[in-house]
Amino acid sequence: MANSSLPQSSLDTFQPISASAVHVLARMAARRAVQEELRSEGVRVSLVKPAELSVKAQAYLADHPELYREAKERAQRLGMFEKPRRSATAQSLC
Repeated sequence: MANSSLPQSSLDTFQPISASAVHVLARMAARRAVQEELRSEGVRVSLVKPAELSVKAQAYLADHPELYREAKERAQRLGMFEKPRRSATAQSLC
């Protein structure tokens, strides 16, 4: 008897985008934008404390939520999908 189900291609399966990857990409974009702003003001970015850059990048990210959408699109293009989590039974066997 023939099996009526066809093998499902890996492209058809659902793969969620990694939320942490989206956050990292958005923070990186915000940091780059802040660095460009500082350079345009004539500030040497290498002399700015990293903590100060991070605070400014967080504020920039809060003011520009579209960076999250762009980061999500970039994560999809780069294939940054969540890795499947191991089940509790698989972890106990190790």
